[in-house]
Amino acid sequence: MSAIIIYEDSGFVNLLPLVYWRPVFDLRLGFDTLLDKVRRAWPLATVQLFVRDYMTAVTAEAFGVPVNAAVSGETLFINGRLLAGRACDLPVNTVGEVGGQVAAVRLDPQRAGRMTAETFLDPQALAAALQGLPRQNLESPDVKLLNWPWDFVHANAGELMRQFRTQFGKGGIEGHIYQGAYMLNREAIHIGPGSKVQPCVVLDAEEGPIYIGANVKISPHTSIQGPCYIGDGTIIQAGAVIREATSIGPVCKVGGEIEASIIHSYSNKQHDGFLGHAYLGQWINIAADAVNSDLKNTYGKVRVPINGVEVDSGQMFVGLTVGDHSKCGINSSFATGSVVGFSANLFMSAHIPKFVPSFAWYTDSCRESYDAQRGLEIARKVMARRKVEMTAAQQALYLRLQDEAKQHERLDLADKAIRE
Repeated sequence: MSAIIIYEDSGFVNLLPLVYWRPVFDLRLGFDTLLDKVRRAWPLATVQLFVRDYMTAVTAEAFGVPVNAAVSGETLFINGRLLAGRACDLPVNTVGEVGGQVAAVRLDPQRAGRMTAETFLDPQALAAALQGLPRQNLESPDVKLLNWPWDFVHANAGELMRQFRTQFGKGGIEGHIYQGAYMLNREAIHIGPGSKVQPCVVLDAEEGPIYIGANVKISPHTSIQGPCYIGDGTIIQAGAVIREATSIGPVCKVGGEIEASIIHSYSNKQHDGFLGHAYLGQWINIAADAVNSDLKNTYGKVRVPINGVEVDSGQMFVGLTVGDHSKCGINSSFATGSVVGFSANLFMSAHIPKFVPSFAWYTDSCRESYDAQRGLEIARKVMARRKVEMTAAQQALYLRLQDEAKQHERLDLADKAIRE
């Protein structure tokens, strides 16, 4: 099997703010990340990674494989935005496409040796490098490119079903089920070792499977509907309602009502309030009684301010997208399709603007720039509470991101919204 290089392309900008803190292939969907799915589809391949230059150190630290290294030998290059439910076979010197975009390319040693991370991030350079090569359509129900944050949310139910079917086939109970807890369609429920399902919990897998990882606590009077994934070390607070098509964790604390959402890991939404068709990154705190809308009163298609520029999602249901290390205060209210950037802080009794820039500090009266050094110190404290130490590479990335955000985010919508 030839080597595989998973690369970022220029499409990463449409997944901001979710990919300020991580490469695109580290986004979660279903049970795991896009990178995990590639490794599972090509289990015998040697994996390397191509990322933005400022992501090199944290990526090498996180994954322990060569990053942005020189290429030698025949190589299969795979777009980091690819949802690879199965291996895709390509002849040498052939480009695989999904929806007219480059999803993968297999190159001989000479051509592969000329490819760099910068080549894939530059659309013109990539087009020149691949000019004249034959094209093959790879798109299928199990293979698709993810272009926007809401693509992950809308693909989640199908991926949860696929992964449970292909990786497990049926459920299995290793944790402790207390008397008075109920499981509907037990064969489609997996409960990992060390997990506890307490009295008056209902696990409803009649419409889709439920996967509960290791050392999870499901508190009393909780309802969980499948398909659903609860990652290792997560706590579901008493009275929570976790609806279908939701992936949470690992290591999250959640409560209230959550529907069709992805919470990446190490984030909290412990209290009452509604989160629907949303994607939250890491180290986020959603305070008590915060709510987001995921459906317009007109039942029309939702426009979403990606990097401050509104994009027609083509979807009727789009909720909240929040970048890593951001927080909102009690009773926060988010409009349909709202986006909150990286390391933003919101303390508002009024309706929050639909687009909140990265490193913004919002009150009812103004928007101020959030000092990155101060934010870094708070982020380190937040991580330390979960016994996670922020590395030197992560600290350098955090401080770099304020300048990166200024290159990508337009503030027109934010300024207009706060004035109105």
